[in-house]
Amino acid sequence: MATRLIRLLLILTMPLILSSCLFAPGKFTSTLSINADRSFAFSFLGEVISVDPSGDMAKGMAGMMANAGKATTPTPSPTASAAAKAEADRKNQQIAETLSKEAGYRKVTYLGDGRFMVDYAIRGTLDHDFVYPFNLDAEAIFPFIALELRQGGTVRVKAPAFAKGDDKNPMAGMGDTAASKLDGVFTLDTDAEIVSQNNEEGVKTVGGRKTITWKATPLTKDAPTAVLRFAGGK
Repeated sequence: MATRLIRLLLILTMPLILSSCLFAPGKFTSTLSINADRSFAFSFLGEVISVDPSGDMAKGMAGMMANAGKATTPTPSPTASAAAKAEADRKNQQIAETLSKEAGYRKVTYLGDGRFMVDYAIRGTLDHDFVYPFNLDAEAIFPFIALELRQGGTVRVKAPAFAKGDDKNPMAGMGDTAASKLDGVFTLDTDAEIVSQNNEEGVKTVGGRKTITWKATPLTKDAPTAVLRFAGGK
């Protein structure tokens, strides 16, 4: 029953997925500082890869649809592929220009072949959820990191793009080319209480600050995850 539901959801959301920009990190360094007073700072410096909806993702979706009894999409001709690549480059250049206008982006450069170099840094107060990246104009829909406020004065940190995931993920296999280039380090720094975290190497404490460092590779299955509690617990 659950498998049938997942397939149905994938079929229904396919037009949205194929028309949107799916970003994946390549080689990068990312840091997140969360303080007990709810102030935070996040940065990402490195390569971002635009996942081609007509490539790995479409193949994975086609497989899902075939299993659900739907027809697959014919393989495009070389001429059509060249035209699609030119159109993809044009769209990606526009995306770089669009992101450059958003607060936090210090520099965005499109390098070609679906690759961007991004320098992003932002500060704020966690009185609301935070997701990166998310841009309505660029139609970026897959977050690298999400901060979710919860009851009891806690915040849940999860970085789904900093891991390939596993076969239990219904989206697994739809971005294998990008996932094979995953090579980064994500560091969480805090003076808040750490309720839970999933790094086997544990927490390092220096001068009252606690640090957790995750390495992201094509073999990483578990996305970096932690739950922190703010001062006062409200």
